[in-house]
Amino acid sequence: MKNFSTAPQLDSRERHFRIPGPARGLSLFLRLTPAEQTRFQPRRSVLYVHGASFPSALSIAYRFDGKSWRDALGEAGFDVWGLDFHGFGESDRYPEMDAPATDNQPLCVAEDAARQLETAVRFILAHQNIGKLSLISHSWGSMPACLFAGAHSALVDRLVLFAPIARRAARRYETPASFPAWRIVTAEDQWNRFVEDVPAHEPPVLSRAHFEEWAQRYLESDPESRSRDPAGVKIPLGPFSEIIKAWHGRLPYDPSLVRAPLAIIRGEWDGLIPDDDARWLFDAFTQSSLKRDIKIGRGTHLMHFETMRLALWRESVNFLSGDDSAAIPA
Repeated sequence: MKNFSTAPQLDSRERHFRIPGPARGLSLFLRLTPAEQTRFQPRRSVLYVHGASFPSALSIAYRFDGKSWRDALGEAGFDVWGLDFHGFGESDRYPEMDAPATDNQPLCVAEDAARQLETAVRFILAHQNIGKLSLISHSWGSMPACLFAGAHSALVDRLVLFAPIARRAARRYETPASFPAWRIVTAEDQWNRFVEDVPAHEPPVLSRAHFEEWAQRYLESDPESRSRDPAGVKIPLGPFSEIIKAWHGRLPYDPSLVRAPLAIIRGEWDGLIPDDDARWLFDAFTQSSLKRDIKIGRGTHLMHFETMRLALWRESVNFLSGDDSAAIPA
């Protein structure tokens, strides 16, 4: 089990918190960047819920050409928090990650992650003396985010589901395979994933130079990454296992329990949530008080790293700020 006591500071205003997690002996890591100026009274906070393979520092807080999604939210007046789930980034690793991967079940499934998220949210609300906050989730992160939002609707102001995973109809003759507890992901694995959905006739939406800078930071998120050949980051496999199960008819939460206003934001080329999936998910949020489905052209599942990231940032800021002119009441 790894406990990283010193995390790199990504911004001069950034503050770090290490809090007890819901599992005995394991701590959670949070980053806060407060807005320099805000029109919101009381202050409004956004918590980022990361996806299946990299932590918050490499997502909402990562700067391309000098600016991050977190910066855009801060300029709009939001205090921005980032959480690393156990096994990712600066939070403690599960002890099972030191054992052979096949010795244990997949780690960091949505139910476990939702408990971690609840712990983080309650800490943030108490620390800032506010009654609720908004969530931005990416990909698999929509699963713990919606589990939490469905169970604790009074604590959630608004919900942005960026590139969420939806349920697909169960396949009659297939069942999900069993999965190990963890796996190793190399920089080249990530590159292949990042570019696979861009149509062959289209120009790149992510530069290799931008990716190489990001990849070095990715390898640094696991101090043991460069001791492996090839170098790679050890991550829990619970998130990936649940994506596969969702595509076999088993989504780990009930969308009808979510009541908060929500926006689904996705890219035109996102192969993990095509139009049919997005329509099913949008319709499944039957109790959400307000909802939007926003599709942005020339974007993939990793749009927050791509040329259309500014459009993603703008849409998320507009929705979280309360621009409901295009929203559809449930």
